[in-house]
Amino acid sequence: MDRIDRLEQRLAALEDREAIRDLIAHYGPLADRGDAAALAALWAEDGAYEVIGFAVARGHAAIAALIDGPVHRALMADGCAHLLGPVAITLNGDHAVARGHSVVFRHAAGTFAAHRVAANRWTLVRGDAGWRVVHRANALLDGTEAARVLLSTPAMT
Repeated sequence: MDRIDRLEQRLAALEDREAIRDLIAHYGPLADRGDAAALAALWAEDGAYEVIGFAVARGHAAIAALIDGPVHRALMADGCAHLLGPVAITLNGDHAVARGHSVVFRHAAGTFAAHRVAANRWTLVRGDAGWRVVHRANALLDGTEAARVLLSTPAMT
């Protein structure tokens, strides 16, 4: 493999990582403004969003329903901010896993307080429309094993 080929591979990996970071960065603003359809479009059509201990939503309609549902709408009515931290990305061709943290802040009594602090694992696939989420698992960082598992380094084959 010559120098140009190696540079092309490195550039492609950087572009993939940036596209994945951009996709994940879109989640918070879409959730905060309640744009359920655009948020669901971050997922593959048959993708799943798993909030461990709460629900698994599979497919665009079910994922959008989480944002349009009463729990999320009440959070928005109070005032909220979904912040997703930097993610560690493992690439393997057209497949990737991103691991990181999220914090949901809720407005109450004139101030913001952390409402939910969680570990996240995003499993993604690249298709004709670019990178899409096939599975996102989210677990509270409450000392249980579930969150630690989500943050562990994935085995990619």
